[in-house]
Amino acid sequence: MEILILYLLLGTFVGIVAGLFGVGGGLIIVPALVFIFSSTQLNGPAIPANLVMHIAIGTSLATIMITSLSSMRAHHRHGGVLWPVVVQLTPGIIVGTLIGAAVVNNLPNHTLRIFFGIFELVVAVQMGFGLKASPHRQLPGWFGASAMAVIIGAVSAVVGIGGGTLTVPFLTWCNVNIRQAVATSAACGLPIAMAGTIGFMLTGWGKTELPAWSSGYIYWPAFAGIALASVLFAPLGAKLAHTLPTATLKRYFAIFLALLGLRMLLIG
Repeated sequence: MEILILYLLLGTFVGIVAGLFGVGGGLIIVPALVFIFSSTQLNGPAIPANLVMHIAIGTSLATIMITSLSSMRAHHRHGGVLWPVVVQLTPGIIVGTLIGAAVVNNLPNHTLRIFFGIFELVVAVQMGFGLKASPHRQLPGWFGASAMAVIIGAVSAVVGIGGGTLTVPFLTWCNVNIRQAVATSAACGLPIAMAGTIGFMLTGWGKTELPAWSSGYIYWPAFAGIALASVLFAPLGAKLAHTLPTATLKRYFAIFLALLGLRMLLIG
């Protein structure tokens, strides 16, 4: 019971943060699950130390299927999603995400933690200092867009995120309005999450050391608790965004992300 409450609390926090700042939850879910899975004091599943990152990343991507679907529908109702761009990027995103899942399957736990920690520190710096890509050009043609989509999908799969920290800067660099960039990125998060979930299920399939209630690297009890709570509490975060000083809070959140990144780097 204790472990299920932790999943629900994690989902609640992720939902509020997603609604408040418009960011995905992977950067919080992955390190939190690493802590939960690695703790010997929690009455949770017996997850081998060498697969903790793999299951945390895979489960994070599975939860993003639910949160991105909810976010995409909300942005679509406001007419912000550039569907032709989503269609253009989706094939490359799927290919890149499947490649990323295969890469994760062949990397040791330690290497994945280091990569994740560095990536999270980079995102923290970007968020804390408000760094944004300046518009320089129009969206590239099919080949250029596909190449970028493959990179977005692959990196997102390796760190277990919905791709917003990569897709939004790319689209704004290509002269897409920031509101449309965020909305379109939310829609692109769904194929990342779906392809990632399938990829992590397939690459982890048949591994005998996985805990019960797993499908490959997806641990369903954690998925259920996090996804349910995050969807329920995301509207609260969105409501708070209109009443709280989000610019100031974003700096504190950046510090929080930086501490999570450092923690991932310093785990023994």
